[in-house]
Amino acid sequence: MIALLVPVKVKPEMREKFLAAALDDSTCSVRDEAGCLRFDVLQDNSDPNKFFFYEVYRDEAAVEAHRAAPHYARWRAVAAEVLAEPTNASRCTTLFPKDYS
Repeated sequence: MIALLVPVKVKPEMREKFLAAALDDSTCSVRDEAGCLRFDVLQDNSDPNKFFFYEVYRDEAAVEAHRAAPHYARWRAVAAEVLAEPTNASRCTTLFPKDYS
């Protein structure tokens, strides 16, 4: 499995637009992508405009399928407008749990 931890900083005035786009991307990822095992959107407790995406994919092919999905294209279009700074995803290996199925 491949896990991605993506810190996201949002322009304060774009927070609601960001949340709508994040909901669309995370919901569609889990619902429509067999290889997407988890997609959580987390808000930082100390900064209401800082978020994290925690995504778990079965394998590299599932990551690529995610990036080719229509909802990902919608997310990228909104991200260009709402993000205060570029994202820098960390790729992680999931140790526990071993299986999300």
